[in-house]
Amino acid sequence: MSGTLAISDLHVSVGEKPILKGLSLEIRRGEVHALMGPNGSGKSTLGFAIMGHPGYQVTSGRIELDGQNLLAMTPDERARAGLFLAFQRPVAIPGVKMADFLRHAATNVRRPERKEGEELIPMRQFRKELAEKMQQLRIDPEFARRYVNDGFSGGESKRAEILQMAMLRPKFAILDETDSGLDVDAVRLASQSIAEIGGHQMGILIITHHEQLLEYNHPDCTHVMLGGRIVEDGGPELAMELHKHGYDRIRAANPEAAADEEAMTVAGNGKTRGT
Repeated sequence: MSGTLAISDLHVSVGEKPILKGLSLEIRRGEVHALMGPNGSGKSTLGFAIMGHPGYQVTSGRIELDGQNLLAMTPDERARAGLFLAFQRPVAIPGVKMADFLRHAATNVRRPERKEGEELIPMRQFRKELAEKMQQLRIDPEFARRYVNDGFSGGESKRAEILQMAMLRPKFAILDETDSGLDVDAVRLASQSIAEIGGHQMGILIITHHEQLLEYNHPDCTHVMLGGRIVEDGGPELAMELHKHGYDRIRAANPEAAADEEAMTVAGNGKTRGT
């Protein structure tokens, strides 16, 4: 199985403010990569830029999926090409049932040339697959009849994102702080579910502050972001070090990136920007 998500010398701005400053990263299908860094370092900005969020302007650099230029694609075209982003704060869609949403989304991703109004995945096939995935993820069947993220708890909304990943079967998944707001047991369940769904079929980029989400997803590579760039790479032991000791050593070893991090925080009046 082949497939590569390649990011080369990526520069991204939000408004007039540069956030990413020459970031390069390559992920192959079947690999798990962890991306860690303090608030404001640019982690979420990377995820949004990969998916084509209109508020994030790529000023230079390349993002390619199996040699295809993603920057020439709209967000829905990128999803059809095999990308998936699990949001840190999933949006509620009142009035749209989870099952209906998943059936339309899965059909469009699996049949990229489908036009609106054309036939969806047959209902019997879809229901069988959805029931199997929900059982695998230990999700109550009633979940499928609820409106997307409407009134969901933090844990429910994150599990809904993992269910979407299971049904869409992307080539590459970017998980933006899926552990945010979850208790220890919920994080462990999320970690286990991601490992079961991902397997060797997709490349996974896990954006996280903690190593608990990596319990069942041992990273092939851990990347550390600071000031809009990747400043250090390592294995699972690097993620454990950062969780235990923080980023003081990283900042001391990379004073230029640390200065950029401080400037970004000041520019945001103390609020996290481009996390």
